[in-house]
Amino acid sequence: MSERRISPGIKALLEYGPLAVFFTAYMLLRKHSFLIGGEEYNGFIAATALFIPVLAIATLLQWRLAGRISKMQIITLVLVVLFGGMSVWFNDERFFKMKPTMIYLIFAALLGFGLWRGESYLEAVMGENLPLRREGWMILTRRLLLFFLALALFNEVVWRNFSTPTWVTFKTFGLTIGTFAFFMAQVGLFGKYAVEEGEGSEGGEDMAE
Repeated sequence: MSERRISPGIKALLEYGPLAVFFTAYMLLRKHSFLIGGEEYNGFIAATALFIPVLAIATLLQWRLAGRISKMQIITLVLVVLFGGMSVWFNDERFFKMKPTMIYLIFAALLGFGLWRGESYLEAVMGENLPLRREGWMILTRRLLLFFLALALFNEVVWRNFSTPTWVTFKTFGLTIGTFAFFMAQVGLFGKYAVEEGEGSEGGEDMAE
């Protein structure tokens, strides 16, 4: 399937819509419980069960509209299905609450492995949309690796020490705002290492095929 551009609004809706559905469903169902097959499920589990297919559908739609999805999206979907499914199957909130930690640790490990090899896997994923010189990609990759480790740590602290409503709010808004703030803080780096018109990024031929 050939790659196509989709509007920023549609892209944002498909990426953040499932999270908004999860948050809304939890806020509506958090004081309710459901008896299914003799097992009682709380609102968090019900919201998790809804989030899994919504995210899968949104990912599929993005693939159909854009012609591709990133490896990060695939990893995220697999872990949501895995950990969300375990939360529903075992009726245990902890599995789904661990999911962001596992996602950020996997991303950090992948970036770290690339750096160990002297490469920036981030460039392979984002290089076409963010033209930077190789030095800029390496710096950004190191910063993002540390940021992912920090997010994993924060998620562990919040879900283990605070209430479920606090964790849901943190996941929905805290992690999203934190990620946005991180990239906004890199504006200086983007300006310093931006590829000028007519200038090829060093090692550009090594970017993902």
